[in-house]
Amino acid sequence: MNIFRMGVLVAAVLTAAACTNARNLDGGAGAAAGAGAGSALSNPSSPVYFQQAVGDRVLFLVDQSSLTEQARQTLNSQAQWLNNNGSYTATVEGHADEQGTREYNLALGARRANEARDYLISRGVAGNRLSVVSYGKERPLEICSEESCYAKNRRAVTVLSGGLSG
Repeated sequence: MNIFRMGVLVAAVLTAAACTNARNLDGGAGAAAGAGAGSALSNPSSPVYFQQAVGDRVLFLVDQSSLTEQARQTLNSQAQWLNNNGSYTATVEGHADEQGTREYNLALGARRANEARDYLISRGVAGNRLSVVSYGKERPLEICSEESCYAKNRRAVTVLSGGLSG
């Protein structure tokens, strides 16, 4: 029995160690970013830096496509990053919460993506480097019928693409 108990104790310790928050180990990059994410986060020209330090998303109010002041601040930072890193293109994805019809949410997502794209262009990012797509309510971050989930799903996300060729 002692060997069995020791085995259970070792398994419990190893399980607890595996559940340690990766953000504490790699400077905040998280395990999802993969190996070397800590060094990528410290490189201000990396997509990981853009996503996590600059911020790749802006949130919207219910049934709105108007930018909030916080959204403008994030988009200002995105524009500055994109202007300093001209080899990247981006797709601005528009999203909506689960309320409303599929068609309504696709149109709302498109308005949100276009609003973010237009703002980036107004801050000097070349329009030919930006495209838009709407996913409506088809790609939620959170799935629940509560405002806390809805709020995270009402967003526009700037997704970087490989650099321009030539």
